Amino acid sequence: MTAAEEGAFIAAVKPLVDAIGGEILPPDEAGPDDVVLSWEGVDAVAVRLPQLADSLDHILAAMERRMGKPLADLDRKAKQEVVRTLEARGAFSVRHGVETVAGALGVSRFTVYNYLNREKQG
Repeated sequence: MTAAEEGAFIAAVKPLVDAIGGEILPPDEAGPDDVVLSWEGVDAVAVRLPQLADSLDHILAAMERRMGKPLADLDRKAKQEVVRTLEARGAFSVRHGVETVAGALGVSRFTVYNYLNREKQG
């Protein structure tokens, strides 16, 4: 793989790696838990995946950027939508996920559980 091809490949995968909060490394620096991506049979890049708790923080930060303001400043309906989105992405399977989300939304854990239960009932 030429340097130009390698640069193009890295540029292509970088938005995905950034979206999940990962880190791009040279393939020869990959550890046992890293994912090595190959192109045409050649190891091109390694991706170090974030810890799940770090991923949740990264997802919350991305949601804030998308909304254009802190999640705690959203109205109740928008907060409920955030909880629905996070539930679909598995945020509440992470240890302390409810507490982390509650803190970001500026609500209690009880309120987050109410939002989750409201979805299951409706």
